[in-house]
Amino acid sequence: MTARPFAAPGRPHRHDVYMAVGGLLGGLLLSGLGLHSSPPLLGLPPWLGLVALTVMSGTELLRRTAPRAALGLATVALALDVCSGGLIATIVMFTDIVYAAVLYGPPGTARRVPVISVLLTVVATIVPVAILHDPQALLLGVGVGVITVSPAWTGIIIREHRNATRAARLEAEQTALLAEMDRTQAIIAERARMARELHDMVANHLSAIAIHSTAAQAIDDPGATREALGVIRENSVQGLAEMRRLIGLLRDAKDPGGTAEAQATPTLDGLDALLSQARANGASSGLTFVLEDTRADGGGARLPAPVELAAYRIVQESLTNALKHAAPGEVEVRIGHDRGGPLAVRVTSPFGDRPGPRAPGSGAGLIGMRERIELLGGRFEAGPEDGGEHADGKVWRVRASLPAREEEERR
Repeated sequence: MTARPFAAPGRPHRHDVYMAVGGLLGGLLLSGLGLHSSPPLLGLPPWLGLVALTVMSGTELLRRTAPRAALGLATVALALDVCSGGLIATIVMFTDIVYAAVLYGPPGTARRVPVISVLLTVVATIVPVAILHDPQALLLGVGVGVITVSPAWTGIIIREHRNATRAARLEAEQTALLAEMDRTQAIIAERARMARELHDMVANHLSAIAIHSTAAQAIDDPGATREALGVIRENSVQGLAEMRRLIGLLRDAKDPGGTAEAQATPTLDGLDALLSQARANGASSGLTFVLEDTRADGGGARLPAPVELAAYRIVQESLTNALKHAAPGEVEVRIGHDRGGPLAVRVTSPFGDRPGPRAPGSGAGLIGMRERIELLGGRFEAGPEDGGEHADGKVWRVRASLPAREEEERR
Protein backbone atom coordinates (compact mmCIF):
# COMPACT_ATOMS: atom_id res chain seq x y z
CA MET A 1 0.00 0.00 0.00
CA THR A 2 1.66 3.24 -1.15
CA ALA A 3 1.42 6.42 0.86
CA ARG A 4 -0.49 9.29 -0.68
CA PRO A 5 1.93 12.03 -1.76
CA PHE A 6 1.70 15.34 0.04
CA ALA A 7 -0.22 17.91 -1.96
CA ALA A 8 1.08 21.44 -1.55
CA PRO A 9 -1.57 24.11 -0.92
CA GLY A 10 -2.69 26.02 -3.95
CA ARG A 11 -2.22 29.70 -4.61
CA PRO A 12 -4.11 31.81 -2.04
CA HIS A 13 -7.09 33.86 -3.16
CA ARG A 14 -6.44 37.56 -3.47
CA HIS A 15 -9.10 38.34 -0.86
CA ASP A 16 -7.25 36.08 1.59
CA VAL A 17 -4.07 38.02 0.89
CA TYR A 18 -5.89 41.28 1.62
CA MET A 19 -7.20 39.89 4.90
CA ALA A 20 -3.79 38.59 5.95
CA VAL A 21 -2.04 41.91 5.22
CA GLY A 22 -4.84 43.93 6.82
CA GLY A 23 -4.83 41.79 9.96
CA LEU A 24 -1.04 41.96 10.27
CA LEU A 25 -0.92 45.74 9.86
CA GLY A 26 -3.84 46.23 12.27
CA GLY A 27 -2.21 44.03 14.89
CA LEU A 28 1.11 45.87 14.58
CA LEU A 29 -0.69 49.17 15.04
CA LEU A 30 -2.50 47.94 18.16
CA SER A 31 0.74 46.51 19.57
CA GLY A 32 2.58 49.78 18.90
CA LEU A 33 -0.13 51.68 20.79
CA GLY A 34 0.04 49.17 23.65
CA LEU A 35 -3.60 48.14 23.24
CA HIS A 36 -3.51 44.58 24.54
CA SER A 37 -6.66 42.81 25.63
CA SER A 38 -5.15 41.33 28.82
CA PRO A 39 -1.88 41.25 30.76
CA PRO A 40 0.68 38.54 29.88
CA LEU A 41 0.38 35.20 31.67
CA LEU A 42 3.05 32.84 32.98
CA GLY A 43 5.64 35.63 32.79
CA LEU A 44 5.84 35.46 28.96
CA PRO A 45 7.25 38.51 27.16
CA PRO A 46 4.74 40.64 25.20
CA TRP A 47 6.73 40.35 21.95
CA LEU A 48 5.51 36.74 21.63
CA GLY A 49 2.16 38.30 20.75
CA LEU A 50 3.77 39.58 17.54
CA VAL A 51 4.87 36.03 16.72
CA ALA A 52 1.31 34.83 17.27
CA LEU A 53 0.04 37.71 15.12
CA THR A 54 2.39 36.78 12.27
CA VAL A 55 1.43 33.09 12.41
CA MET A 56 -2.26 34.01 12.48
CA SER A 57 -1.80 36.26 9.46
CA GLY A 58 -0.11 33.38 7.64
CA THR A 59 -3.08 31.11 8.35
CA GLU A 60 -5.32 33.58 6.54
CA LEU A 61 -3.43 32.68 3.36
CA LEU A 62 -4.43 29.02 3.88
CA ARG A 63 -8.11 29.54 4.81
CA ARG A 64 -9.40 28.26 1.44
CA THR A 65 -6.60 26.02 0.17
CA ALA A 66 -5.77 24.18 3.45
CA PRO A 67 -8.49 25.01 6.00
CA ARG A 68 -7.70 22.19 8.45
CA ALA A 69 -4.02 23.06 8.62
CA ALA A 70 -4.92 26.73 9.01
CA LEU A 71 -7.25 25.93 11.92
CA GLY A 72 -4.58 23.91 13.73
CA LEU A 73 -1.95 26.64 13.38
CA ALA A 74 -4.48 29.31 14.32
CA THR A 75 -5.40 27.47 17.52
CA VAL A 76 -1.74 27.33 18.60
CA ALA A 77 -1.26 31.00 17.67
CA LEU A 78 -4.38 32.00 19.65
CA ALA A 79 -3.14 30.18 22.76
CA LEU A 80 0.23 31.93 22.45
CA ASP A 81 -1.48 35.28 21.92
CA VAL A 82 -3.67 34.92 25.01
CA CYS A 83 -0.70 33.97 27.17
CA SER A 84 1.38 36.92 25.88
CA GLY A 85 -1.22 39.65 26.39
CA GLY A 86 -3.65 39.22 23.49
CA LEU A 87 -4.33 41.41 20.47
CA ILE A 88 -7.84 42.02 19.15
CA ALA A 89 -6.59 41.64 15.57
CA THR A 90 -5.31 38.10 16.31
CA ILE A 91 -8.63 37.10 17.90
CA VAL A 92 -10.67 38.50 15.01
CA MET A 93 -8.54 36.61 12.47
CA PHE A 94 -9.02 33.41 14.50
CA THR A 95 -12.82 33.73 14.23
CA ASP A 96 -12.42 34.03 10.46
CA ILE A 97 -10.26 30.88 10.38
CA VAL A 98 -12.94 28.94 12.30
CA TYR A 99 -15.57 30.18 9.85
CA ALA A 100 -13.42 29.24 6.84
CA ALA A 101 -12.65 25.77 8.23
CA VAL A 102 -16.37 24.99 8.38
CA LEU A 103 -17.19 26.61 5.05
CA TYR A 104 -14.28 25.38 2.90
CA GLY A 105 -13.11 22.30 4.82
CA PRO A 106 -14.09 18.68 4.09
CA PRO A 107 -17.47 17.42 5.34
CA GLY A 108 -15.93 15.76 8.40
CA THR A 109 -14.33 19.00 9.53
CA ALA A 110 -17.56 20.91 8.86
CA ARG A 111 -19.42 18.49 11.15
CA ARG A 112 -16.88 18.33 13.96
CA VAL A 113 -15.83 21.98 14.38
CA PRO A 114 -19.29 23.30 15.46
CA VAL A 115 -19.66 20.46 17.98
CA ILE A 116 -16.17 20.99 19.39
CA SER A 117 -16.78 24.74 19.64
CA VAL A 118 -19.94 24.14 21.67
CA LEU A 119 -18.14 21.73 24.00
CA LEU A 120 -15.27 24.19 24.51
CA THR A 121 -17.75 26.95 25.33
CA VAL A 122 -19.52 24.76 27.86
CA VAL A 123 -16.21 23.78 29.50
CA ALA A 124 -15.00 27.42 29.49
CA THR A 125 -18.22 28.41 31.22
CA ILE A 126 -18.53 25.68 33.85
CA VAL A 127 -14.91 25.18 34.94
CA PRO A 128 -14.04 28.84 35.83
CA VAL A 129 -17.29 29.27 37.74
CA ALA A 130 -16.68 26.01 39.63
CA ILE A 131 -13.11 27.02 40.49
CA LEU A 132 -13.49 30.77 41.15
CA HIS A 133 -17.06 30.76 42.48
CA ASP A 134 -17.50 34.14 40.81
CA PRO A 135 -20.39 34.92 38.43
CA GLN A 136 -18.09 37.18 36.42
CA ALA A 137 -16.26 34.02 35.34
CA LEU A 138 -19.21 33.44 33.01
CA LEU A 139 -17.77 36.16 30.79
CA LEU A 140 -14.95 33.79 29.85
CA GLY A 141 -17.47 31.29 28.48
CA VAL A 142 -19.24 34.09 26.62
CA GLY A 143 -15.96 35.17 25.05
CA VAL A 144 -15.09 31.63 23.98
CA GLY A 145 -18.57 31.24 22.48
CA VAL A 146 -18.22 34.48 20.52
CA ILE A 147 -14.91 33.50 18.93
CA THR A 148 -15.78 29.82 18.29
CA VAL A 149 -19.49 28.99 18.28
CA SER A 150 -20.69 32.04 16.34
CA PRO A 151 -18.29 31.72 13.37
CA ALA A 152 -18.61 27.92 13.30
CA TRP A 153 -22.40 27.91 13.09
CA THR A 154 -22.38 30.83 10.68
CA GLY A 155 -20.12 28.78 8.43
CA ILE A 156 -22.33 25.69 8.67
CA ILE A 157 -25.45 27.71 7.78
CA ILE A 158 -23.80 29.25 4.72
CA ARG A 159 -22.34 25.88 3.70
CA GLU A 160 -25.74 24.21 3.85
CA HIS A 161 -27.24 27.06 1.87
CA ARG A 162 -24.56 26.66 -0.81
CA ASN A 163 -25.06 22.90 -0.91
CA ALA A 164 -28.80 23.38 -1.30
CA THR A 165 -28.23 25.89 -4.10
CA ARG A 166 -25.79 23.56 -5.83
CA ALA A 167 -28.22 20.64 -5.51
CA ALA A 168 -31.06 22.75 -6.90
CA ARG A 169 -28.88 23.84 -9.82
CA LEU A 170 -27.87 20.24 -10.50
CA GLU A 171 -31.49 19.10 -10.34
CA ALA A 172 -32.48 21.87 -12.76
CA GLU A 173 -29.71 20.82 -15.15
CA GLN A 174 -30.79 17.18 -14.92
CA THR A 175 -34.41 18.17 -15.53
CA ALA A 176 -33.38 20.21 -18.56
CA LEU A 177 -31.29 17.27 -19.83
CA LEU A 178 -34.18 14.84 -19.38
CA ALA A 179 -36.54 17.26 -21.11
CA GLU A 180 -34.13 17.55 -24.02
CA MET A 181 -33.83 13.76 -24.20
CA ASP A 182 -37.64 13.43 -24.16
CA ARG A 183 -37.91 16.07 -26.88
CA THR A 184 -35.31 14.29 -29.00
CA GLN A 185 -37.05 10.94 -28.56
CA ALA A 186 -40.40 12.53 -29.41
CA ILE A 187 -38.92 14.01 -32.57
CA ILE A 188 -37.41 10.65 -33.55
CA ALA A 189 -40.71 8.87 -32.90
CA GLU A 190 -42.62 11.47 -34.91
CA ARG A 191 -40.16 11.22 -37.78
CA ALA A 192 -40.55 7.42 -37.77
CA ARG A 193 -44.35 7.75 -37.74
CA MET A 194 -44.26 10.21 -40.64
CA ALA A 195 -41.92 7.90 -42.56
CA ARG A 196 -44.32 4.97 -42.09
CA GLU A 197 -47.30 7.04 -43.21
CA LEU A 198 -45.50 8.37 -46.26
CA HIS A 199 -44.27 4.93 -47.25
CA ASP A 200 -47.63 3.23 -46.78
CA MET A 201 -49.55 5.93 -48.66
CA VAL A 202 -47.20 6.48 -51.56
CA ALA A 203 -45.68 3.03 -52.13
CA ASN A 204 -48.98 1.46 -53.21
CA HIS A 205 -49.68 4.08 -55.87
CA LEU A 206 -46.11 4.38 -57.10
CA SER A 207 -45.75 0.62 -57.37
CA ALA A 208 -48.86 0.45 -59.54
CA ILE A 209 -47.55 3.31 -61.67
CA ALA A 210 -44.19 1.58 -62.10
CA ILE A 211 -45.78 -1.79 -63.01
CA HIS A 212 -48.20 -0.37 -65.57
CA SER A 213 -45.67 2.01 -67.11
CA THR A 214 -43.32 -0.94 -67.61
CA ALA A 215 -46.14 -2.94 -69.17
CA ALA A 216 -47.05 -0.04 -71.46
CA GLN A 217 -43.48 0.16 -72.69
CA ALA A 218 -43.13 -3.58 -73.19
CA ILE A 219 -46.46 -4.31 -74.95
CA ASP A 220 -47.06 -2.82 -78.38
CA ASP A 221 -50.82 -2.69 -78.02
CA PRO A 222 -52.72 0.62 -78.14
CA GLY A 223 -55.58 -0.78 -76.08
CA ALA A 224 -53.30 -2.13 -73.35
CA THR A 225 -51.35 1.12 -73.37
CA ARG A 226 -54.53 3.18 -72.91
CA GLU A 227 -55.62 0.90 -70.06
CA ALA A 228 -52.20 1.19 -68.41
CA LEU A 229 -52.24 4.97 -68.77
CA GLY A 230 -55.67 5.06 -67.16
CA VAL A 231 -54.43 3.08 -64.17
CA ILE A 232 -51.35 5.31 -63.98
CA ARG A 233 -53.46 8.45 -63.99
CA GLU A 234 -55.86 7.09 -61.35
CA ASN A 235 -53.00 6.14 -59.01
CA SER A 236 -51.27 9.46 -59.61
CA VAL A 237 -54.41 11.41 -58.67
CA GLN A 238 -55.07 9.29 -55.59
CA GLY A 239 -51.46 9.45 -54.46
CA LEU A 240 -51.40 13.21 -54.90
CA ALA A 241 -54.63 13.56 -52.92
CA GLU A 242 -53.26 11.50 -50.04
CA MET A 243 -50.02 13.46 -50.06
CA ARG A 244 -51.96 16.72 -49.92
CA ARG A 245 -54.02 15.36 -47.03
CA LEU A 246 -50.93 14.43 -45.05
CA ILE A 247 -49.23 17.76 -45.77
CA GLY A 248 -52.38 19.56 -44.66
CA LEU A 249 -52.39 17.63 -41.39
CA LEU A 250 -48.74 18.46 -40.78
CA ARG A 251 -49.31 22.15 -41.43
CA ASP A 252 -52.55 22.44 -39.44
CA ALA A 253 -51.56 23.87 -36.05
CA LYS A 254 -55.13 24.94 -35.14
CA ASP A 255 -56.38 21.45 -34.35
CA PRO A 256 -54.79 20.41 -31.02
CA GLY A 257 -57.49 17.86 -30.40
CA GLY A 258 -56.66 15.94 -33.54
CA THR A 259 -60.27 16.00 -34.90
CA ALA A 260 -59.16 16.67 -38.45
CA GLU A 261 -56.75 13.76 -38.36
CA ALA A 262 -59.41 11.48 -36.92
CA GLN A 263 -61.77 12.33 -39.77
CA ALA A 264 -59.11 11.77 -42.43
CA THR A 265 -57.57 8.60 -40.97
CA PRO A 266 -58.34 5.46 -43.02
CA THR A 267 -60.44 2.79 -41.30
CA LEU A 268 -61.39 -0.82 -41.99
CA ASP A 269 -64.50 0.45 -43.79
CA GLY A 270 -62.19 1.39 -46.65
CA LEU A 271 -60.91 -2.15 -47.27
CA ASP A 272 -63.42 -2.80 -50.06
CA ALA A 273 -62.21 0.28 -51.95
CA LEU A 274 -58.61 -0.70 -51.25
CA LEU A 275 -59.10 -4.17 -52.74
CA SER A 276 -60.98 -2.74 -55.70
CA GLN A 277 -57.98 -0.57 -56.45
CA ALA A 278 -55.67 -3.59 -56.02
CA ARG A 279 -57.77 -5.60 -58.48
CA ALA A 280 -57.43 -2.82 -61.06
CA ASN A 281 -53.68 -2.53 -60.47
CA GLY A 282 -53.01 -6.28 -60.46
CA ALA A 283 -55.19 -7.41 -63.33
CA SER A 284 -52.34 -7.27 -65.81
CA SER A 285 -50.12 -9.33 -63.48
CA GLY A 286 -52.55 -12.25 -63.20
CA LEU A 287 -53.48 -11.45 -59.60
CA THR A 288 -56.95 -11.70 -58.09
CA PHE A 289 -57.92 -10.34 -54.69
CA VAL A 290 -60.44 -11.69 -52.18
CA LEU A 291 -61.59 -10.12 -48.90
CA GLU A 292 -62.99 -12.34 -46.15
CA ASP A 293 -64.37 -10.43 -43.16
CA THR A 294 -65.14 -12.89 -40.34
CA ARG A 295 -65.71 -10.34 -37.60
CA ALA A 296 -68.45 -11.56 -35.25
CA ASP A 297 -70.25 -8.19 -35.30
CA GLY A 298 -70.07 -7.87 -39.05
CA GLY A 299 -67.82 -4.87 -38.84
CA GLY A 300 -70.33 -2.81 -36.86
CA ALA A 301 -68.08 -2.14 -33.87
CA ARG A 302 -65.82 0.88 -33.78
CA LEU A 303 -62.32 -0.14 -32.81
CA PRO A 304 -59.74 2.34 -31.47
CA ALA A 305 -58.52 4.62 -34.26
CA PRO A 306 -54.83 3.55 -33.95
CA VAL A 307 -55.87 -0.11 -34.26
CA GLU A 308 -58.00 0.44 -37.35
CA LEU A 309 -55.28 2.60 -38.94
CA ALA A 310 -52.61 -0.03 -38.25
CA ALA A 311 -54.79 -2.83 -39.65
CA TYR A 312 -55.60 -0.79 -42.75
CA ARG A 313 -51.93 0.05 -43.36
CA ILE A 314 -50.91 -3.59 -42.91
CA VAL A 315 -53.40 -4.70 -45.53
CA GLN A 316 -52.36 -1.83 -47.82
CA GLU A 317 -48.65 -2.63 -47.54
CA SER A 318 -49.28 -6.37 -47.97
CA LEU A 319 -51.24 -5.70 -51.16
CA THR A 320 -48.45 -3.45 -52.40
CA ASN A 321 -45.89 -6.19 -51.77
CA ALA A 322 -48.11 -8.68 -53.58
CA LEU A 323 -48.27 -6.38 -56.62
CA LYS A 324 -44.47 -6.19 -56.59
CA HIS A 325 -43.46 -9.76 -55.81
CA ALA A 326 -46.35 -12.26 -55.86
CA ALA A 327 -46.71 -14.92 -58.50
CA PRO A 328 -49.96 -14.98 -60.51
CA GLY A 329 -52.80 -16.28 -58.39
CA GLU A 330 -55.19 -15.34 -55.62
CA VAL A 331 -54.34 -12.88 -52.84
CA GLU A 332 -56.54 -13.45 -49.83
CA VAL A 333 -57.21 -10.88 -47.09
CA ARG A 334 -58.87 -12.08 -43.87
CA ILE A 335 -60.07 -9.85 -41.05
CA GLY A 336 -61.32 -11.46 -37.85
CA HIS A 337 -62.43 -10.10 -34.51
CA ASP A 338 -64.38 -11.67 -31.66
CA ARG A 339 -66.09 -9.42 -29.16
CA GLY A 340 -63.57 -8.59 -26.43
CA GLY A 341 -60.66 -10.23 -28.26
CA PRO A 342 -57.83 -9.02 -30.49
CA LEU A 343 -58.24 -7.98 -34.10
CA ALA A 344 -56.63 -10.57 -36.39
CA VAL A 345 -55.32 -9.64 -39.85
CA ARG A 346 -53.98 -12.19 -42.32
CA VAL A 347 -52.89 -11.62 -45.91
CA THR A 348 -51.83 -14.59 -48.07
CA SER A 349 -50.30 -14.26 -51.53
CA PRO A 350 -48.69 -16.77 -53.95
CA PHE A 351 -44.96 -17.09 -53.41
CA GLY A 352 -43.24 -18.22 -56.57
CA ASP A 353 -39.85 -17.94 -58.18
CA ARG A 354 -39.57 -14.72 -60.15
CA PRO A 355 -36.54 -13.23 -61.92
CA GLY A 356 -37.11 -9.98 -60.04
CA PRO A 357 -39.81 -7.72 -58.59
CA ARG A 358 -42.29 -5.97 -60.88
CA ALA A 359 -41.33 -2.69 -59.18
CA PRO A 360 -38.31 -1.79 -57.04
CA GLY A 361 -38.70 -1.65 -53.27
CA SER A 362 -36.76 -0.24 -50.33
CA GLY A 363 -37.37 -3.04 -47.83
CA ALA A 364 -38.91 -0.59 -45.36
CA GLY A 365 -42.42 -2.02 -45.66
CA LEU A 366 -41.95 -5.00 -43.33
CA ILE A 367 -40.06 -2.82 -40.87
CA GLY A 368 -42.89 -0.29 -40.83
CA MET A 369 -45.54 -2.97 -40.31
CA ARG A 370 -43.59 -4.51 -37.44
CA GLU A 371 -43.12 -1.09 -35.81
CA ARG A 372 -46.83 -0.34 -36.04
CA ILE A 373 -47.76 -3.60 -34.34
CA GLU A 374 -45.12 -3.31 -31.62
CA LEU A 375 -46.23 0.22 -30.75
CA LEU A 376 -49.73 -1.14 -30.07
CA GLY A 377 -48.45 -4.15 -28.12
CA GLY A 378 -49.52 -6.72 -30.70
CA ARG A 379 -47.85 -9.62 -32.54
CA PHE A 380 -46.57 -9.66 -36.10
CA GLU A 381 -45.25 -12.43 -38.37
CA ALA A 382 -44.35 -12.40 -42.05
CA GLY A 383 -42.60 -14.93 -44.25
CA PRO A 384 -42.96 -17.83 -46.66
CA GLU A 385 -44.98 -20.91 -45.65
CA ASP A 386 -46.25 -24.11 -47.24
CA GLY A 387 -49.26 -23.53 -49.40
CA GLY A 388 -51.70 -25.57 -47.37
CA GLU A 389 -55.01 -24.91 -49.08
CA HIS A 390 -53.01 -23.50 -52.02
CA ALA A 391 -51.99 -26.57 -53.95
CA ASP A 392 -49.52 -24.78 -56.16
CA GLY A 393 -46.69 -24.46 -53.66
CA LYS A 394 -45.57 -21.92 -51.09
CA VAL A 395 -47.30 -18.72 -50.08
CA TRP A 396 -46.17 -15.50 -48.44
CA ARG A 397 -48.25 -14.94 -45.33
CA VAL A 398 -48.53 -11.86 -43.16
CA ARG A 399 -50.16 -12.26 -39.73
CA ALA A 400 -50.93 -9.50 -37.25
CA SER A 401 -52.78 -9.58 -33.95
CA LEU A 402 -53.83 -6.20 -32.53
CA PRO A 403 -55.23 -5.79 -28.99
CA ALA A 404 -58.59 -4.02 -29.29
CA ARG A 405 -60.52 -5.18 -26.25
CA GLU A 406 -60.48 -2.26 -23.88
CA GLU A 407 -61.47 0.71 -26.05
CA GLU A 408 -64.12 -0.95 -28.20
CA GLU A 409 -67.45 0.88 -28.44
CA ARG A 410 -70.59 0.62 -30.56
CA ARG A 411 -71.22 2.99 -33.42
